Amino acid sequence: MLTRFCGAQKRPQSDPVEVAVMYSEWRSLHLVVQSDQGHLSVLHTYPAGVGRDVANAVVRPLGNSLGGVPSECLLKTDKEVKWTMEVLCYGLTLPLDGDTVKLCVDVYTDWIMALVSPRDSIPQPIIKEPNLYVQTILKHLHNLFLPRPEHFSLVHFKLCQQVLSAVQKLARDSSGMARETWEVLLLFLLRINDTLLAPPTVGGGIAEKLAEKLISVLFEVWFLACTRCFPTPPYWKTAREMLANWRHHPPVVEQWSKVIAALTSRLLRFMYGPSFPPFKVPEEDSSLIPAEMDNDCVAQTWYRFLHMLSNPVDLSNPVIVSSTPKFQEQLLGGNSVPHEVIQHPCLKQLPQIFFRAMRGVSCLVDAFLGISRPRSDSAPPTPVNRLSMPTPTTTTNTTPPHNRRHRPTAVAKTTSKASTTGQTKVSHQPSSTSPLSSPNQTSSEPRPLPAPTRPKVNSVLNLFGQWLFDAALVHCKLHSGLSRDSSMTAGVELRRKGSQMSTDTMVSNPMFDANEFPDNYESGRAEACGTLCRIFCSKKTGEEILPVYLSRFYMVLIQGLQISDFICRPVLASIILNSSALFCSDLKGINVVVPYFISALETILPDRELSKFKSYVNPTELRRASIHILLSMLPLPHHFGNVKSEVLLEGKFSNDDNSLHDKAVTFLSLKLRLVNILIGALQTETDSINTQMILAAMLNIVQDSALLESVGAQAEVGSVDGSHSLAKSHSRNNSGISNASAGSSEATTPDSERPAQALLRDYALHTDTAAGLLIRSIHLLTQRLNSQWRLDMSISLAALELLAGLAKVKVSVESSDRKRAVSSVCSYIVYQCSRPAPLHSRDLHSMIVAAFHCLCVWLTEHPDMLNEKDCLIEVLEIVELGISGSKSKTGEQEVKYKGDKEHNPASMRVKDAAEATLSCIMQVLGAFPSPSGPASPCSLLNEDTLIKYSRLTSTSHSNFRYFVLDNSVILAMLEQPLGNEQNPCPSVTMLIRGMSGRHAWTMQLFHQPRGARANQKQVFVPESRPAPKNDVGIRFNVKHRPFPEEVDKIPFVKADLSIPDLHDIVDKELEQQHDKLRAVMGKQIDYETKLEHYTEELWRNKPFPDPLTDCKPPAPAQEFQTARLFLSHFGFLSLEALKEPGNSRLPPHLIALDSSVPGFFDDVGYLDLLPSRPCDTVFIFYMKAGQKSSQEVKPNECPAVKVH
Repeated sequence: MLTRFCGAQKRPQSDPVEVAVMYSEWRSLHLVVQSDQGHLSVLHTYPAGVGRDVANAVVRPLGNSLGGVPSECLLKTDKEVKWTMEVLCYGLTLPLDGDTVKLCVDVYTDWIMALVSPRDSIPQPIIKEPNLYVQTILKHLHNLFLPRPEHFSLVHFKLCQQVLSAVQKLARDSSGMARETWEVLLLFLLRINDTLLAPPTVGGGIAEKLAEKLISVLFEVWFLACTRCFPTPPYWKTAREMLANWRHHPPVVEQWSKVIAALTSRLLRFMYGPSFPPFKVPEEDSSLIPAEMDNDCVAQTWYRFLHMLSNPVDLSNPVIVSSTPKFQEQLLGGNSVPHEVIQHPCLKQLPQIFFRAMRGVSCLVDAFLGISRPRSDSAPPTPVNRLSMPTPTTTTNTTPPHNRRHRPTAVAKTTSKASTTGQTKVSHQPSSTSPLSSPNQTSSEPRPLPAPTRPKVNSVLNLFGQWLFDAALVHCKLHSGLSRDSSMTAGVELRRKGSQMSTDTMVSNPMFDANEFPDNYESGRAEACGTLCRIFCSKKTGEEILPVYLSRFYMVLIQGLQISDFICRPVLASIILNSSALFCSDLKGINVVVPYFISALETILPDRELSKFKSYVNPTELRRASIHILLSMLPLPHHFGNVKSEVLLEGKFSNDDNSLHDKAVTFLSLKLRLVNILIGALQTETDSINTQMILAAMLNIVQDSALLESVGAQAEVGSVDGSHSLAKSHSRNNSGISNASAGSSEATTPDSERPAQALLRDYALHTDTAAGLLIRSIHLLTQRLNSQWRLDMSISLAALELLAGLAKVKVSVESSDRKRAVSSVCSYIVYQCSRPAPLHSRDLHSMIVAAFHCLCVWLTEHPDMLNEKDCLIEVLEIVELGISGSKSKTGEQEVKYKGDKEHNPASMRVKDAAEATLSCIMQVLGAFPSPSGPASPCSLLNEDTLIKYSRLTSTSHSNFRYFVLDNSVILAMLEQPLGNEQNPCPSVTMLIRGMSGRHAWTMQLFHQPRGARANQKQVFVPESRPAPKNDVGIRFNVKHRPFPEEVDKIPFVKADLSIPDLHDIVDKELEQQHDKLRAVMGKQIDYETKLEHYTEELWRNKPFPDPLTDCKPPAPAQEFQTARLFLSHFGFLSLEALKEPGNSRLPPHLIALDSSVPGFFDDVGYLDLLPSRPCDTVFIFYMKAGQKSSQEVKPNECPAVKVH
């Protein structure tokens, strides 16, 4: 559909001359308009005083009748009306000191409403023939817009506005206008616009004040005419010619941008259907297009309005803009010489106008590409030459029409910049509110992608390519490069043919060699370059682009990426910002510009501040785009290796005759420069998202380098010194990295302090191999991780992930470098755990958990590190810190034992991560990967295998005892006898089933350390009894008292005497009983005394030791309750653990399972079938172009693969 406006795609360009061919057979009405005498009155032939008196006398009664009570009109016949109109025509030319002109305007604006709604104040002849009279009135009203002696009059301004509003209402509401009236109305608007806008602008004049209203009314009335009475080709041709004379007024281009955007929005709705992203424009702009305009009319009007501004690139050439007849006439009439024409003050606004025109074209391109979201990623809206451009007297809105509604902040920002262009000091925009940062879009939000149904690149370039290519090379100096290779100039023109400005003219013309204008137009040029980059990045897979477009585009890139004396930072920034996907678009020959992009990135990424770009672009967004480009170029050296570029472009567009443009460089020689940029970017980057991208790129480059070195892909490179010297000698004048001394670098580079040079000196020594790059990466990461990055969660997680990835790279490095990585992770954990309690959050604990995971990866990949005592102690201290919350020994303090410590881990997640690290040290180290492969951590042993190889006579599963620990782990415990081992000991074999899978352990109980057991000759030999020694010690004969002697010295009290003595209460009867008891006690004492003597005699006669009572050590036990021992030693079986849980909802720590329940072992088998890690199966299908349904895609795969 798009090709209906741009012709067949075989044509390389839609030349503006072809647009003019549409009207070549039609004559222009320009001369007719200029020679029209319809605005002259009969009174113009009389002396001025006569006409003034007649006008004052005639107009006042008519004017007074309009403002009072409605009355019958004074004019009755055609003759009276025509005579009065001659007077009114002359009255419009009178001075503005009286009210005659205002009364004439009031009368005429009232009479032209006869075509809208007839009133009593309108004469009957006009009501009967409204079209005829309105045509005459419109011609007469031209007198009001003629230049006045006054520079500016508020009365004149209001009267002109009144007429324009009346004409606007007439066109909107009139339903009976004839074609002739429409044509007169269009010519009237063209004529008054040409009268006021064609001459050079005078600051504060009536033309400057009315410009926006004039052009907006013209465009709106023109749209209404297209809907109701489509203008004939002569009118379109006349409008196009006249509009070219008004382009030095900013509102002209501004209004053109608005209306063409509104038309494009309507055009896309029916051209691509509802699925195409809508092109949103403000309501006030879309309302300019009549709702009743049909689709065919919209299409025809759109194409004609697109080219109504002629070639917008002409706005970059003051000579062309100032070559109009009115411009030359007024300047020559003022005794001005021709060469001073371009110095007129009004031409100082051309850079801003040129930028606004290119921004309008850029918005149209984005609309056709389907970038529907309000964007701000185009060229920087710079205020062009801030030193020489005067401050505009009126504030013009330079924001695209479809951006103003959604970006109010950006509008104010751009407006303020446009209104302060006369200031020499430019305040830098903060990065968060840069012109390139949309307020409703965060920096991390991805840019919108082109629509799938977008037109082809050739189609878009057929429409806009001529303008964009010319604008992208405005004021570019190709110098002597063109003479070196004439083929490079094919199809590349710096200006369009109509401008009559060839390349030679541009180079030799002193106007362009002088530094008066070059910087002014950089914003418009940057907009065009950015737009071209977006167009070529939207290329579809398999799409063919004409070679002439590709060659011109590469020429634009080469010129825009210049970083020598001719650097243009807005253009450079615009290209970088809009080329993120350029190297991913599969453009033919795109690799020829790789060196130029590398040189540009060497200017941007190693520069921390980007102070020279801040006034044009958000530095963060510029660095992010640069990183995207760098990521896309990093694989090129490894992919192409020693392949040399067939097209030698380097040095062809510089004046350095000593450049290496005759020596082809290999892609592999660019690797060092890319690595240097990557490392420099990491050292200077402060944005979180950008840093994460760089870290990911660093992991890829290290892995790729290690892989290629391992397979010997770089064996043909030769010695490292050879490639290194080639990379060092590869330097271009416009790269800013000189192969000579620092003095020559300053001579060829305007930014002699560029940090890229220091990067080459510091990093180029050890980054040419995978091992050197790995070591450098580890050093950078460990340094930053414990300084700048430790407070940023996202960067910390990315850095830890990168460190973990570097641990898996199969490259031999020194033990000190590996210890450096492990030690830095440990220091990182210590710092995070030691932060104040208010700062502890879930994010902080996630960082600590990630650090523990990184530590596990390093220990798993390099288990020999724990053979060194200091490394082992440091790792175990960190594990202790994670589990308990503190270390047992800190500095010179005493060791705090486990039982004395208060367990206070940072969180349960941190504790679990530390325990997982300890489990890794105990289980995985030295035994990874397991026999089942690195993907599965589970043991292959189960109950059947253990029973088969045990020393038990029975092979039944009932020998296992099952327990549940903490409601999450199932223990299967097999108790085995001692057997006939050399060192028999209690042993238990366990199968542990938990979240991490199934693991098998065998534990043995020893009472001595391994060293003591190794030196022990005999097991379980009891010690002999020592000989008795009766003379040991001193025997004392002590009479024991029931109470101490001090008790007898205590005097009695009355309470002591409350219990009487025995003799005081004994009577005769009790005395007899007491005597009997005394006799019995005496007999008992005698008996016990004899028995004691007898026992002592027997003891003295016994042998020692007594064989009957002597203690002998028992035989070694052969059976143990090893399960009970294990559970007791680990604290699961104790008095506290066996207590009732009470009202707690938590289950007990230890639960015994009954394995005799039917189906128990079947359930255990089903549990083992569950994977310990989540496994997702992904099927990847290759689709051909045009395939959409699943039935079309499935046959692409191998027939043996069955996918449902």
